[in-house]
Amino acid sequence: MSRPWRIEYAGALYHLLSRGNQRSDIFVDGKDRSSFLDAVGEMSKRFEIDIFAYVLMDTHYHILARTRQANLKKAMQWFGTTYTQRFNRRHFRSGHLFQGRYKSIIVQNDAYLLQLSYYIHRNPLRAGMVKRLADYRWSSYKVYAYGRKTPKWLSTDLILSQFTGDPDHQRCYREKVQQYASEEKHLFEDLRHGLVLGSKQFVEKIRRKHLPAKTESSIPQQKQVAKPFEPEAYLRRAERIFECDVKHFVNAKRLSGAEKEIRDMLLYGIWKTGQFNNAHIGNLFGISYSGVSHAVKSIKLKLSKSRQLKTKFDRLNSLFKL
Repeated sequence: MSRPWRIEYAGALYHLLSRGNQRSDIFVDGKDRSSFLDAVGEMSKRFEIDIFAYVLMDTHYHILARTRQANLKKAMQWFGTTYTQRFNRRHFRSGHLFQGRYKSIIVQNDAYLLQLSYYIHRNPLRAGMVKRLADYRWSSYKVYAYGRKTPKWLSTDLILSQFTGDPDHQRCYREKVQQYASEEKHLFEDLRHGLVLGSKQFVEKIRRKHLPAKTESSIPQQKQVAKPFEPEAYLRRAERIFECDVKHFVNAKRLSGAEKEIRDMLLYGIWKTGQFNNAHIGNLFGISYSGVSHAVKSIKLKLSKSRQLKTKFDRLNSLFKL
């Protein structure tokens, strides 16, 4: 498994996520969840980390945080080890609790952080665990939505301060979360390289400030940021390999059969880089962002079933080292 690129700097905003080993439960009962939150509070104090929001699911967790120092790796190593030891001791078990490495996404600014808070707080609703978010105990939602008692280590001002037009910030937050179902699918349109949630300009800033002079082969994300992918060059190469005309794909009202397979493969190749959102990819092929989602889902299934199709796809991508 390749190593993720951990970008650390003072003031960095993160969306942190980790799952149970083999997707097993990381909480057995409320005592485990309380123990987990105690560890979050200890990490916050010990490593000077601001915690903005959280949700504890059965098999995974989400945390929104800001490091005051460039110390995410140290903090998360301590946190993962500490909670695992406490869980194992309580349940008379040993070994790993979490599945591999935690995921950390750099978040560009407060506006994205606000959107992420809506998304993570809606997790129990999407999972069918509750019918009303107010009924779910193990998240920071009720603190934001109803002004319930705040853990000392939970910081809500940064997110709630974005509601400037109405003094009732809790009501505003509650209404936004309730309305967010139709918007949440667009949130990760700006997720780039599986690493950064933000604009292309922000990625360029990350590249200038944090990309090492020599990239490590074991960290593919560094190579992706160092050498941005050019979809136009990719499509020109694809036209020669598959003897097709991308303009025809754009102008055709409807595609089927081999033409659709080729169009979807090219679309998937660009989507797979993680550098472009669905709206951008859709513009290249003359389809909607939702059409991109459907095409990606369709071709992933076909590639898993057809060795011949997979060979064609690998041949094209090998030329670009995707």
